[in-house]
Amino acid sequence: MSDDDFMQASDEEYDFEYEDEEEEDTGDVDIENKYYNAKQTKTSDPEEAVEEFLGIPPLEQEKGEWGFKGLKQAIKLEFKLRRYEKAIEHYKELLTYVKSAVTRNYSEKSIDNMLNFIEKGSDDPAAVKCIEQFYSLTLSCFQSTNNERLWLKTNIKLARLLLDRKDYYAVAKKLKELHRACQKEDGSDDPSKGTYSLEIYALEIQMYSETRNNKQLKLLYQRALKVRSAVPHPKIQGVIRECGGKMHMSEEQWKDAQSDFFESFRNYDEAGDLRRIQVLKYLLLTTMLMKSDINPFDSQETKPYKNDPRIAAMTDLVDAYQRDDIYKYEDVLQKNTDLLADPFIAENIDEVTRNMRTKAVLKLIAPYTRMHLGWIARHLRISEPEVQDIVSYLIVDGRVRGHIDEHNSTFEIESRGDADRTKAIQGLSDSVGELFAAIFKDAEGFRNPAPDIANSSFADQLGDTFSLNRIDAEPGSNAVGFLVISPSTSFLVVAQDIRRFGYGALAP
Repeated sequence: MSDDDFMQASDEEYDFEYEDEEEEDTGDVDIENKYYNAKQTKTSDPEEAVEEFLGIPPLEQEKGEWGFKGLKQAIKLEFKLRRYEKAIEHYKELLTYVKSAVTRNYSEKSIDNMLNFIEKGSDDPAAVKCIEQFYSLTLSCFQSTNNERLWLKTNIKLARLLLDRKDYYAVAKKLKELHRACQKEDGSDDPSKGTYSLEIYALEIQMYSETRNNKQLKLLYQRALKVRSAVPHPKIQGVIRECGGKMHMSEEQWKDAQSDFFESFRNYDEAGDLRRIQVLKYLLLTTMLMKSDINPFDSQETKPYKNDPRIAAMTDLVDAYQRDDIYKYEDVLQKNTDLLADPFIAENIDEVTRNMRTKAVLKLIAPYTRMHLGWIARHLRISEPEVQDIVSYLIVDGRVRGHIDEHNSTFEIESRGDADRTKAIQGLSDSVGELFAAIFKDAEGFRNPAPDIANSSFADQLGDTFSLNRIDAEPGSNAVGFLVISPSTSFLVVAQDIRRFGYGALAP
């Protein structure tokens, strides 16, 4: 049994037994013995135990604690045995005890545990109908006794149940009622009910998250984060942050989404809620969407879950993504189809897969100038239309320069070499023209007559590998320029005196 299963099992037992073990036994000895005898038989013979528990209230002269306990145990067993009508009948009787037979705190705790217990068994329409009756009876009872605290808690539980059933109209109506109960006369939130307000915000945020109403979701999310008067259960904060992360994901704000998912995971982990595992998967998903090389398990909170088998598939995906291993990535997805059972992961994993395939295509085509689309498809183990879609995206995005021949199903990359060479030659030509104009047209030029360069020692130094060309200026001017060209590198020499010359390197 895993730690989470153990905790879950412990919680169930806690709800069923806690109050009986902690309270003092003040009733009659015979009634007490009857109660504990019934508890011993409830596992082996639950039907007989129900009869024993129901036999306790008539033994009391006045409604008291043992009768309350007996009815409570009987109702739970009847619900498990699917005797829903009997369970409702005896629950009505149980509620008559809360006014005087037991203390207010004890009755609140017991009723709250009772509702938690029956929520776990709502797996068929008859059970759901029974639960609705339980909520209706509870609300009527505690509204008449002016127990606002339990009335709020019960209504919040009912709203959560309606949300699980995706009855959004009924949820919205119930949440409006709850908001009014937690507000002052001027419509502002009542700070004394901050914890309840935050729970209501959490439910409303969940509803808008599921219905994809991002406009309302963003407003509520910001408002919920500003509530400072509450000391909420970590699970409530986990719910709010999880929905905030999903909202940021829909807007492709990966960094904000990662921050919210991390906070959600931390709160769920603190609360011991099983939801932490799913949110940790979302956190790993955002790591890939951010294209981050940071190991998400470096933090103290996530490190204990690094080798957890429940997230092993997601961990393998992150590892393959960070190493650009498309084959490993595709293999993990094919072997772990249950990953896509979560609609949120299924919706966003496509973006990660596209990023992986895009990087793989760029790496594959790098050495080539012309290739068949089918060849790329075979190497990446995807379909040819998918390859064409990726290559088209790369062309439009400017990351690859080329064109697709759909008739022959080929892709040809255009070389930049010729274009760059032509551009360089044009630049050289423009520079020479500008220099000539600056020296021989716009300026006075060189006044001294040029020496006979054919017999010049400078020409001898140039050797046979250079050609020296005379450039005369405008008629009537003595200014002369010389263009010195070598086969490997071109130099422009402009000289007034061949013994004192300057030169500049030109593009080959």
